[in-house]
Amino acid sequence: MLGLLINDMEQKELTYVIQRELDELLFDLGDQRIDSIVKQAMRDRYRILFQLFRRVANEQDCLKYIPK
Repeated sequence: MLGLLINDMEQKELTYVIQRELDELLFDLGDQRIDSIVKQAMRDRYRILFQLFRRVANEQDCLKYIPK
């Protein structure tokens, strides 16, 4: 198990950066021109980022990004 000690400002920054990445992935997953193999890799990345996001964001923010 690893630990991370961050202050409030750093937590907000991490939350913001991960939210932007999740938003971008959701947008790209809706693009019909992207190949299914690439989309699967994007879904895997989304799951990993969402797990990290759950650790730094509050519950209300997490509800918006729960994978379907």
